Amino acid sequence: MTERQEARRRRILQASAQLARRGGFDAVQMREVAESSNVALGTLYRYFPSKVHLLVATMQDQLQHMHETLHKRPPQESGAAARVAKTLMRAFRALQREPQLADAMVRALNFADRSVSPEVDTVSRLTTAIILDAMGLEGPPTPEQLSAVRVIEHTWHSALITWLSGRASIAQVKIDIETVCQLIDVTAPRD
Repeated sequence: MTERQEARRRRILQASAQLARRGGFDAVQMREVAESSNVALGTLYRYFPSKVHLLVATMQDQLQHMHETLHKRPPQESGAAARVAKTLMRAFRALQREPQLADAMVRALNFADRSVSPEVDTVSRLTTAIILDAMGLEGPPTPEQLSAVRVIEHTWHSALITWLSGRASIAQVKIDIETVCQLIDVTAPRD
């Protein structure tokens, strides 16, 4: 992408996030996103063919910011499981501060069909990178560790859904995240 295209994409993602913060999934209307980001509706659709594509890309953008924050302020806990749990709870609290945005992004992920697979895969890769960075591995992860990371990802996503739907408290989410992160210790290579 050229610099202008990247700036345009950034404006679109900012407009999407702003609309979602105010009214959730239903508030993100493509025409309003185009108007708010000062681009033509046709241009918006060239970048993002649907609202689901747009909101999944918004989630990518939010995760990228979380990943950058992790690099700037890594968790200080001594064990890998505790660092990952702390990191995921920090991310969860960031989403908790903006529940309408969180709900819009999660709904988009849940509505995503095959046409959104590349974007959903990017969200998954970013989440995996956040977890692996928090683990602080000295070498590449083992297949068992990658399996544990996938289970942790699934649990984090599920916990977010149950919290957003009012079926789980923050305390329960924390317990679930801390419990699943124990898989990191279970799958750690033995000397």
